[in-house]
Amino acid sequence: MNCKYFGSCASCTLYDKNYDEQLNYKIQREKNRFSNLTTCDFDIIKSTPKNFRNRAEFRVWWEKDENNDKDILTYAMNDFKKEILKIDSCEIVNEDIKNLMPKLLTDLEKSMILSFRLFAIEFLVSSTSDMLVTLIYHKKLEDEWINLAKEIEQKLNIKIIGRSRKQKIVLSSDFINESLNINNQEFKFAYEENGFTQPNTSVNIKMIEWVLNNTKDSKKDLCELYCGGGNFTIPLSKKFSKVLATEISKTSIKSALRNCGLNNIENIDFIRMSSEEFVEALNEVRAFNRLKNIDLKSYDFDTIFMDPPRSGLDDTTRVLAKNFENIIYISCNPETLYRDLQELLKTHKIVRFALFDQFAFSEHIESGVILEKNANTI
Repeated sequence: MNCKYFGSCASCTLYDKNYDEQLNYKIQREKNRFSNLTTCDFDIIKSTPKNFRNRAEFRVWWEKDENNDKDILTYAMNDFKKEILKIDSCEIVNEDIKNLMPKLLTDLEKSMILSFRLFAIEFLVSSTSDMLVTLIYHKKLEDEWINLAKEIEQKLNIKIIGRSRKQKIVLSSDFINESLNINNQEFKFAYEENGFTQPNTSVNIKMIEWVLNNTKDSKKDLCELYCGGGNFTIPLSKKFSKVLATEISKTSIKSALRNCGLNNIENIDFIRMSSEEFVEALNEVRAFNRLKNIDLKSYDFDTIFMDPPRSGLDDTTRVLAKNFENIIYISCNPETLYRDLQELLKTHKIVRFALFDQFAFSEHIESGVILEKNANTI
């Protein structure tokens, strides 16, 4: 991938390498990191080299053109000195986002009501080109803004949300519809604005397939922590008798329930609670109203699936995980994964290890580890 902002835009820190070089650099770094914990080969999930991000956010930089008495808008990122870098394109975003960016800015520039105090623009697009655009302002949005924004929404065939302090104006819809082909089976998802979604669709599909292909069918149940909107939960439900999935975000739980309905899945119970609260409930330390319709004792778990934030697992969740026969751990931070594995390997062994290149040309890489309980600890 060639980008005219390589070396200037701080989004792509590995700009001095081609795609394979930057990937090999990250692979070797992680092999070195985990060399004392496992000798198994790493499964490598590559990204497409360009136009891979289906979610992106840009600052908006605007200047007054005194000659024409209008605003001139540009997109902006931070440079390596954390100063504003004005840009007119981005090579890592999905082609639909890339093509929309200049058209949208041109239309916004035409109206002071649409452009004045516009601070940032967020894009979210599906593989079926369903596009949601959030315009973020430092001003109150009035009815005139709504009318003008609706015109752009119809003209560009997109969905627009306007946000400012204590305001969220949804013109038509606050989610996009996604269809993912996973192991030749179609799964439907609705991705909500401001909810967590995987940023790289092709890698996300391969991540889910990697988990499915390395998880045996079970007559027992799955426990999932940090389930988000059901990205892994819904495909994995085909492998287990029942699934109990937890998530702290109200938005994600709402999405997960909607996505269950879209796929006619009936063997999943979603509960809104943190992993720490769930451990307390499971150990009967505390009673929770949110579990009044859930009988925890009815579950016969053999597998736990965890996809925690960058901070990794807390102490109580690490202890909980060691009670399961199988552990599936998706990590967005190899440093905390390394810390957590040191504890989990006291009772389990690594049987599969994968690296997922979700964020090409950055230092970031995601990991997947599947562990089985040691025979002497069962």
